[in-house]
Amino acid sequence: MLTVTLGKTGITSPKNAFGALPVQRVGEEEAVKLLRRAYEAGFTYFDTARAYSDSEKKLGLAFEGLRDKIHIATKTTAKTADDLWRDLETSLKTIKTDYIDVYQLHNPAFCPCPGDGSGLYEAMMEAKAQGMIRHIGITNHRLGVAEEAVRSGLYETLQFPFCYLATDRDVALVRLCEEKNVGFIAMKALSGGLITNSAAAFAYLAQFGNVLPIWGVQREKELDEFISYMTAPPKMTDEISALIESDRHELSGSFCRGCGYCMPCPAGIEINNCARMAQLIRRSPSAGWLTPESQRKMMNIENCLNCGSCKSKCPYGLDTPELLRQNLADYKNILAGNVRV
Repeated sequence: MLTVTLGKTGITSPKNAFGALPVQRVGEEEAVKLLRRAYEAGFTYFDTARAYSDSEKKLGLAFEGLRDKIHIATKTTAKTADDLWRDLETSLKTIKTDYIDVYQLHNPAFCPCPGDGSGLYEAMMEAKAQGMIRHIGITNHRLGVAEEAVRSGLYETLQFPFCYLATDRDVALVRLCEEKNVGFIAMKALSGGLITNSAAAFAYLAQFGNVLPIWGVQREKELDEFISYMTAPPKMTDEISALIESDRHELSGSFCRGCGYCMPCPAGIEINNCARMAQLIRRSPSAGWLTPESQRKMMNIENCLNCGSCKSKCPYGLDTPELLRQNLADYKNILAGNVRV
């Protein structure tokens, strides 16, 4: 079994962590079943967030009586110290615990630090002093903020998108975390569903000894794959290397990662799926993206207000309105039979 130690936290986990964002999409009974099955198979690190609707509640139900056997990470989108304290108290109550192993600032637009006026970092330090949290982390989608956070020495962990579509600068960030002894937690290891071969995704990340991937799981068949990697971790082969190079070629350039930070859209457009439909429809069974409901969502792009809100909020600097227009044109060609998928 491959393991990872998260920098100076000393937390060691199998190189398989459970991303609990997707369990908000299933019922309580199914969520608890998935979470407990993951634990019984050897998963010990579970990541959730106050923003993931009832995900924290489902963790609390699943792990009551098992708290000392696992590590729980959660997040706050608080903008002020008062908001952070409210979020933390709610998370502790909802998860049914008296401490959080890794408490993370959830994708802030800047790197909070002592004396910046927000009070966020000071509140985190006070919560740690009181034993309510054990380690201070930060998550982000902005490279500049992530780099600043690591160099600051203030944070014990960084959670950042990392997969085999990574840029050289992304890889350098991983190396920087290793140098600074900051735990690196890889979100979006499957690039929001664009990477469809989990073995290739695992094999790539296995090359980085300091990276802990969190896999978003909402179905048993998905969990089965990652459980199998506990005892038989995929290794980089010529076949996997060729697949990775092919995917990099296909997905190079401007593509939507599906992070959802552009949402909500004032026109009701489901941007985080519609802006990457060209890739989704070609990389997974197309029938699921051609239903009347999917067609309705795609055609809603025609109601775009051109307000620029999505573009201004994109952490990757994408021209989101243009991506939406391109994906709608492609989708219409597929519906008309002019393009085969």
